[in-house]
Amino acid sequence: MADRITLIRPVKEYADDIMKYRQEFIEHDPKENMGGAGSLPECKSAEEWIKSVEAMRHRETCPGDLVDSDIYIAVRESDNKIVGITEFRHHINHPILGTWGGHIGYCVRPSERRKGYAKEMLRQNLVNCKNYGLSEVMVTCSENNIASEKTILANGGKYEKTVFAEQLNSNMKRFWIRL
Repeated sequence: MADRITLIRPVKEYADDIMKYRQEFIEHDPKENMGGAGSLPECKSAEEWIKSVEAMRHRETCPGDLVDSDIYIAVRESDNKIVGITEFRHHINHPILGTWGGHIGYCVRPSERRKGYAKEMLRQNLVNCKNYGLSEVMVTCSENNIASEKTILANGGKYEKTVFAEQLNSNMKRFWIRL
């Protein structure tokens, strides 16, 4: 990896870059899933997204059909630019999803791929998961996403199985990482 990154909670200071990040995905491929970015694809402003991210952090304020989670922006230290977004869903207290231990999603800005940021984002978020009290997490990737699969394996992922995800209309590989 060329430059160091730090995971931080989204704040207004990054509003312009959050929207540039969103726009870059839309221009790159409007159908691409921004895994780990929560509601960013649907939000009209960074402020709206930051509010939704904050609401997601607590079971009491999380929308009833979703699972509470922490979302972080991955900021490159050298120029303070967002290179990715990552999330971990708490699942630990959910009666069904709790058997999953937790779940991590992440996406790297199209212009910042193949630089090692995904691997480092996942590594740092695994520390967050452990500090939250999770003992294992599930990480998924599209069946044909070889780069994500390598990132997951490099962080200790053990392949479980491939499942069809109706929401994404694609086959997803499931991996487990013990913390």
